[in-house]
Order: sequence, then structure tokens, then C-alpha cells
Amino acid sequence: MAGFDKVVSSYAEAMAGLTDNMTIIAGGFGLCGIPEGLIKQIKNMQTKGLTIVSNNCGVDDFGLGILLEDKQVKKMVSSYVGENALFEQQLLNGELEVELTPQGTLAEKMRAAGAGIPAFYTATGYGTPVGEGKEVKEFNGRPYILEESIMGDFAIVKAYKADRFGNCIYRHTAQNFNPMAATAGKITVVEVEEIVEPGELDPSQIHTPGIYVDRVIQGSFEKRIERKVLAK
Repeated sequence: MAGFDKVVSSYAEAMAGLTDNMTIIAGGFGLCGIPEGLIKQIKNMQTKGLTIVSNNCGVDDFGLGILLEDKQVKKMVSSYVGENALFEQQLLNGELEVELTPQGTLAEKMRAAGAGIPAFYTATGYGTPVGEGKEVKEFNGRPYILEESIMGDFAIVKAYKADRFGNCIYRHTAQNFNPMAATAGKITVVEVEEIVEPGELDPSQIHTPGIYVDRVIQGSFEKRIERKVLAK
């Protein structure tokens, strides 16, 4: 059983092997369900030239946004700029390459990579700048563009619970992109709120099977709110 134990004791061990110019797939939506400690570890490692594939880039001083401060990110593949002023500034200044991708297409790029599917056709983006230069094929009289899947050198994921074998459960909307991201890394690292022993998780409730996961680390989360709106 010990040979299947994927728990690591330090963030340095969790992200061992990350080097410059790699591609990282990151789970999360806004600041919800983001692997906070793994992102901080990437910042501490000062790796450069990174391509980050994630729905957005956090905010200026939290989440993936902290990787922009020292210009560690060469390229972002995202569905929107979000609440990050530094992201917007670096994009407009030409300091950051950004590939804006429709949200569903981005999710499918991750899922398809995990399923061993190199590319897929989608109607989304046809006739817009998103579809420029991409192969077009017609199905049932409707044009579709060919989109390639994305496999990362690393995938960083946040889960609610995981056992020592890497089987994961996500909590409510914090699930978001995490299940797709978990399948799309050559090395997948999961940061969790709680690690339990094998057999404690209901097999029918597991969202990500441990076969996709290489490393699990116990995290401590701030869970910052991106924008708080209170009813009057």
C-alpha cells in the first residue's frame, strides 16, 4: 500500500521538476478553488517563461496574479482578463502574450487532453477572431473550427478532500475547472483541505480518480473573496 501513497510533505517536493518555459494547467475560477500554496511555491521558485492555462489570472496581489509581478509568465491562455489590472496592463503593453479562448472551449481543451484526444471541432468562435487561421469543416450544414487540446507539463489543482492514493472530491462551485485540469498534466499536483485514509471516501462521490494524480499536499487556504457584494 505504501507504494501508492502520493502524499508529499513540502511544497518544494510538490513542485519538484518545474523549470523555465514549461506549461502549467491551473484549476480555479476567479479566486474560487485555486491551489493557493502551489501558486506561491511557483513564485518562490522564480521560474520564468511560463505558459499558464487557466480560466483567468487571479487578481493583482493574489492567486495566479502574483506570478505576473516578476514577469514569470510569458503567455496566458484564458477566457477573460477578469479583475486583474496588471494582467490588462501587461497585455496592452505587449509584455504578455494572451490567447483569449472561449470558456467552454478552454474546458474542453483540458478534458480532451486528458482523454487522449489531440483536437476537436466546435462551432464556438467560427467567424470571429478566435477562428482565424484554423481549419474549418462542415457538419450537417454548420461550419466548425478545429481546436487543439492542451497538455501541461504540470497541472495544479485544488480539492476539498483526497485520500493518500490521490482520489479527489471537490466542494460545490470550487469544482469549476479543477476536474478537467487534473487530467491534463504530465505531472498533476493536488492541494487539499483534508487528507483522509484510503477507503474513507465514498467511491461513488469521487470526482477525480487517483490514477490522474501524482502528488497530494495538505494546504492551508485563505479563500479570499474576489468581490464582495452585500444586500442593502
